Amino acid sequence: MTTAEGGVAGERVEIYDTTLRDGTQGEGVSFTSDDKVAVALRLDAFGMDLIEGGWPGSNPKDVDFFARMRDVPLARARLTAFGSTRRKGVAPEDDANLAALLAAATPIVTLFGKSWPLHVREALGASLDENLAMIADSVAFVRAAGREVVYDAEHYFDGWRADPAYALATLEAAVAEGATTVVLCDTNGGSLPDVVAEGTRAAARALATAAGSGVRLGIHPHDDAGLAVANALASVQAGARQVQGTVNGYGERCGNVDLVTVLANLVLKLGADQPQPLGDLLALSRYVDDRANLEPNVRRAYVGDAAFAHKGGIHVSAVNRRPDTYEHVAPEAVGNQRRVLLSDLSGRANVVAVGMGAGSETVGGDATGELVARMKELEHLGYAFEGAEASFRLLARRMGGQHRPFFDLHGYSVFIDKRVGDEAPRCEASVRLSVGGEAAHTAAGGDGPVNALDRALRKALLPFYPTLSELRLVDYKVRVLHGPSTGTASVVRVHVETTDGRTSWGTVGAHSNIIDASYEALLDAIESKLLADGVSASPAGGVLAGA
Repeated sequence: MTTAEGGVAGERVEIYDTTLRDGTQGEGVSFTSDDKVAVALRLDAFGMDLIEGGWPGSNPKDVDFFARMRDVPLARARLTAFGSTRRKGVAPEDDANLAALLAAATPIVTLFGKSWPLHVREALGASLDENLAMIADSVAFVRAAGREVVYDAEHYFDGWRADPAYALATLEAAVAEGATTVVLCDTNGGSLPDVVAEGTRAAARALATAAGSGVRLGIHPHDDAGLAVANALASVQAGARQVQGTVNGYGERCGNVDLVTVLANLVLKLGADQPQPLGDLLALSRYVDDRANLEPNVRRAYVGDAAFAHKGGIHVSAVNRRPDTYEHVAPEAVGNQRRVLLSDLSGRANVVAVGMGAGSETVGGDATGELVARMKELEHLGYAFEGAEASFRLLARRMGGQHRPFFDLHGYSVFIDKRVGDEAPRCEASVRLSVGGEAAHTAAGGDGPVNALDRALRKALLPFYPTLSELRLVDYKVRVLHGPSTGTASVVRVHVETTDGRTSWGTVGAHSNIIDASYEALLDAIESKLLADGVSASPAGGVLAGA
């Protein structure tokens, strides 16, 4: 199977996922045993070829995982256990690590060994010949137990640059004893793509002339130089037919290669014939982030929220006419979607595109230019409509004369009362408003002044608009700015995200007073919710029915 040069179009590349082992070595990444089982099942459903579950000789969690997986059938993927070759001076049958690997009862065992003389001498304290024996003995021992062996050549590219003959000899030692896949590891993540390509071709030639013509070559790159994806693709183009990596690029230091990005490039750029559904890439990425309790990277290639987000007016105008002017692939191909952002860089095309989300009647015609000018003026004063599209749509309705307020505010008061001792300050807000001529005056306490104001507003409005009980605050962000016309006085920008469990709204307010800025954002959130529910404002007062 090894080839010195390899075209990729129409061919399969085996995908080896190590999220559950190498991925967990990343900072901030941790999975429970339940998480590991759930992620393994999700990876299997997605169509990963191999799933590396962990190192059973290193910790109880991995031992537990492999024990649990014996009763969990996988539809497509094959499970692997990972560990090192035997220790120096220890026979394979006496090595605790090899015993734990076999006890995991996986059909495949992945063994790693040293390919760099520096590591052999300094890390292992072994001779070069002893290291070759450690590799050969370990592979032979695992193969004799009836397991398939994937051999990971740690630091292969560093070793190949330092001593090409020895690095290749370590691969040949594994293949001679029955390893079915040999994986070239850029463990320090510092190799350049041309070196990776040349090192892959050298390995393919060496194994083709040895007894390994049926051996699969793999690549295991790390991202310390920001080149993991480039190195994976360079190795595949040079003959590798397995890529080892993690979902979302989790891993030690700067991470492993991101299999989500690799798969998209293999299919969409190199034409590989992969069974994994690209349309499920975004869902897979978000699922693993969620299980790891990590926020998705908005700028992640292909599947990040910003991957197909357009802000510049010229870009949006061009994309509206022909998407490939500023999109290298269709966002739907990877399960993503196009987003149009609003800012002072926006033009008419941005306004029309975002306004269409609330109904095309809110924008268009001669009023569009006025709306663009007003939006840019507000951004200059401190507002930011990127991520606050609900506030923009309300602005469009107000400027177009299409919006009727759902209530009239007559005033509000916010009190902060600091008691003696270490007690937290007591916050209370009172609101005076009217709906259709019917007055309401309520008060509510809260964890802070903004929370108190939010509660008081809802309390006053709920008798008139019962669906507001579904609305809840998801996020509240404050940024202090320096206003353009107020000297050293600060303008405060408040971004609020709210949801009713079905739809989310981003709204914005800006003012020199944080309470007033918060009120603006909260008001837009309330009115956006009522508009989404089809509620109509009425001068008659009382509970208002949906339109």
